[in-house]
Amino acid sequence: MGGSANAADVHLLTSRAALDVVCEGLLGLAVMADTPGKPAKSRYIVSAWYDWLFFLLPPILALVLGMGISGTPFADEPFTWWGWEVTWSGLLIGIFIHAHLVLVFIRSHGNTAIFKTHKWRFVAIPLLLYGGMLWSNYVLYFCSVLATFWDVYHSGMQTFGFGRIYEAKAGNDPSRGRKLDWALNQLLYAGPIIAGVTMLDHFEDFNELSQVGLMFFTEVPVWMDGNQAYFTWAMLGGGTGFLAYYVYAQFELRRLGHQVSWQKVFLYVTTGATSLYTWGFNSWGEAFFIMNLFHALQYFGIVWAMEHKNMQERLGVGEWRLGKPLTWALMVGLALLYGTWVQYMDPSVEHWWALTLVVSLLHFWYDGFVWSVRKKQV
Repeated sequence: MGGSANAADVHLLTSRAALDVVCEGLLGLAVMADTPGKPAKSRYIVSAWYDWLFFLLPPILALVLGMGISGTPFADEPFTWWGWEVTWSGLLIGIFIHAHLVLVFIRSHGNTAIFKTHKWRFVAIPLLLYGGMLWSNYVLYFCSVLATFWDVYHSGMQTFGFGRIYEAKAGNDPSRGRKLDWALNQLLYAGPIIAGVTMLDHFEDFNELSQVGLMFFTEVPVWMDGNQAYFTWAMLGGGTGFLAYYVYAQFELRRLGHQVSWQKVFLYVTTGATSLYTWGFNSWGEAFFIMNLFHALQYFGIVWAMEHKNMQERLGVGEWRLGKPLTWALMVGLALLYGTWVQYMDPSVEHWWALTLVVSLLHFWYDGFVWSVRKKQV
C-alpha cells in the first residue's frame, strides 16, 4: 500500500465529497405514479404538508438556516471531537450527509423484489470495489476524486428526479421535456460551482492524487483557477441562452397541451436560486452546509415515504400499533449512528476510508436505477 493522505484533510474530503440524491432513477416513480395524459387526483407526491416539508421548502429553509448560523459560535468556534478540530455546524452536517448516504441500502438490499433483480450489482460490485481500493492506492484515490464530481452530477439529478415526478402527477408524458429538464438541473447545480467562488474547493481534490505520485493531476486545480474567468463568461453567456430557450420550449409544450406543474417550477426556481447564491457567491460562507442539508433532508423524506411499509413488513412490526414510529426511529437512528461513526473514524486507516467511499459511490450509482427496477415489476 502507498502512503495515506493527511488525515484531517481526508476527513474533510469524505465529509464533503460523500454527498446525496434520489437521482435519475426517480423517473421510475413518476412513470408508475399515474397514466400519462391523465392528471393525478393529487399533484403532490405524498401529500401537501409532506411535500412542502421534505421536498419543496428544504432549499429555502436550508438557505435561511445557513444565513442564520453564519458568523455564530455554532459555525465558527472549533472544539475537539475525538482528536479532530471541528465546529458544531461542520460536525452535524457531516453526520447528516453520511446518514443519508447509507439509506440507499434500505432500497437496494432491504427491498426483496429489487434485490433479487440485480443481485450481482448489489453483492459482487461492492466487494470488488472495496477489494480494489484495498489492493491499490491508485484505485482508492481515484475513487475519492470520482466521489467529489459524481456527487455534483448526482445532486443535480435529485432535483431533476423530483421534477419529473411532479410532471407525471400533472398528467404529462414523463419523457416529454425530459432532456431539457436534465440540462437545466445540471446547469443550475454545476454551473455555479464551475463559475463561482467554490470552484477551487471542488477541484483541489485532485491534489489527493499526489499521494500516489500522480503529480500531473495537481495541475488541474491550478489550471482551473487560472482560467476560471473564461468558464464564468461561458456559463453566463451559454446559460443565459439556454434559459431563454428553456422558457420558449415550455410555451411550446404548453401549446401542445402540456400541463404546467407549478410544484416543479417552484422546486427548480428555488433550488436554482439557492445553488446560484451559495455555490456561486457563498456570501455567508456556509455553501456546503446549505446545499448538503436540503439534499439530505429530501432524501430522508423520499426513502421514508416510499419504503416505510416495506421496512415495517421486513421488521415484522406491520401490525403493531407503534410499528410505524418504531420503524422510523430505527431507520433514522441507525443512519445517524453510521454518520457519527464516519465523523469519528480516522481516514488514515485506509480500510475504513475505503468503506465510506464504497457507501458513497454505491449511493450515487444505485439511485440511478433502483426505482427503474421497481418500475419494471409494476
